[in-house]
Amino acid sequence: MTFGRILGRAIRVVTLAIFIVFAGFPVYWMLSTAFSTDAELYQTGQSWWPRLDRVGDIPGKLADVPIASWLMNSGVIAVGTTLLSLMLAVLAAYALSRFKFHGKGFAGFLLFSTQMLPEALLVVPLFSIFVTLGLLNSLHGLVLANTAFTMPISVFIIKAAIDRIPYEIEESARVDGCPRWSQLSLIVMPLILPSLAAAAVINFFDGWNEFLFANTFIADQDKWPASVGLVSFIGQYGTPLASVISAAILFTLPALIFFLIVQRKIVSGLTAGAVKG
Repeated sequence: MTFGRILGRAIRVVTLAIFIVFAGFPVYWMLSTAFSTDAELYQTGQSWWPRLDRVGDIPGKLADVPIASWLMNSGVIAVGTTLLSLMLAVLAAYALSRFKFHGKGFAGFLLFSTQMLPEALLVVPLFSIFVTLGLLNSLHGLVLANTAFTMPISVFIIKAAIDRIPYEIEESARVDGCPRWSQLSLIVMPLILPSLAAAAVINFFDGWNEFLFANTFIADQDKWPASVGLVSFIGQYGTPLASVISAAILFTLPALIFFLIVQRKIVSGLTAGAVKG
């Protein structure tokens, strides 16, 4: 091996190590903070090394809050948003990719235009709609609101993947008597699993991190998602920082696990349709 190759490999390893340190340090510091006491955080200073012997103290720090209920509510919102968005997005993407109809371009533009408006601008109109439809203080109302923002993104991701599938495959299936719905469910969807996984990640994280609508539309504490519950730790005279970080770690774990499960599909799904030919 030449000196140039050795030097290039060493530079890549050092660069990768630096990126790993920068990316992992916040997580490391969260663990160190969670395993510290408020007295250490506000007076003597926390240790640079996580006190793993204090893992058993975390349940006590969160004993006064319904953290399990909050995490369950976040899961309901995230899973509901993911499933509903994917179901609608697959149908819309397939229609835009395979059918020819008047207003097809305008329909795509309407989907794209939904990303031009920030969520904060729509809080008041959505509040009025929720009051009229009786959706205030309900988790399924948040699922519908989040789906309205995540579904258009999923449509474009999935449509790009469907465009890459040769239409002749479906024509052959149609000649053999395969109905349109079976063509979509049995032929097209298995071929676009990477794009479905990429869209699922976007939808899941949007629902899991839901805060603005939940903070506005949910009044009962037992229906809060974890994101709103974390904010409730902030007090007028003080904030139990160790408890906040402990809850934040529990809030992070489900999303991290979900990402690790589908990570292999994400890159290929996001780049599907990026290059034609």
